[in-house]
Amino acid sequence: MGIKTSIELMEVNKLFPKYNFMNIASTKNGIMDTTYILHDNTKAYILKKYERDIEEKLQTDKELLELLSNHNLNTPSLLDACDGWYLYTKLNGKMPKNIQLTQIQTLAGFMARLHNITQGFTQAAPFLASYDINMMLYFTKKHYFSYYKKLYPLKKFQQRSEGFIHGDLFIDNTLFEKNKIAVFDFIDGGLGEFCFDVAVALLSFNPKGKPLYTKIFLQTYNQRAKKKITYHTLQKQLQTAARFYTLLRIHHDKRTKRARELINLC
Repeated sequence: MGIKTSIELMEVNKLFPKYNFMNIASTKNGIMDTTYILHDNTKAYILKKYERDIEEKLQTDKELLELLSNHNLNTPSLLDACDGWYLYTKLNGKMPKNIQLTQIQTLAGFMARLHNITQGFTQAAPFLASYDINMMLYFTKKHYFSYYKKLYPLKKFQQRSEGFIHGDLFIDNTLFEKNKIAVFDFIDGGLGEFCFDVAVALLSFNPKGKPLYTKIFLQTYNQRAKKKITYHTLQKQLQTAARFYTLLRIHHDKRTKRARELINLC
């Protein structure tokens, strides 16, 4: 569900009079926030309304996107904001369906560059600060005990701060145009461990754990990243990331359908 707050084209043009939007289209992607696609005569834009109290995160997001843009990473730019609505550039490309090795290499190169840049970015809260893991574990124990038996090690889940991580780099937060990748939705990122960030991405881009895909990802990433990742460390973080997102899916969705995609990796 991508729409929680409705808005008409006329209202959008009143909010952003510098633009002349000709079309507005709702989206179905997204669980927590409202997202529209806008068009004027020449370009497309993203219009978002964050359906939660994330004022501090918005300032961090603005600073981070400026930093990434200055380093020529293919990420959105915040163009304007008014009355709780945020206007971003829309990135080109399509969400990938059947992941190829070339896309694994492209993803690895992007993440290495991202982590090199954000290693010195400290103007953010810890990634885990937004999540009450003990509360979510209690809910899971009460309602989905069979899942809880695999998730309870998260009670000891802590992260070192190596720099800013996206933390949610699943396929639906990327677009590909030939061998070029675009990444968006950094709003829920924070300070954490780079290997965890990689593990989250591979849960989505390599869900069956193909050894060749993991090998090529690590080779490409380690060729470019200042901080290297070992295969052993990645395997441990893959299990942690699977547990973490299984827990989030159970708590957010109040059902286990989406959680079942990850539980076998825990």
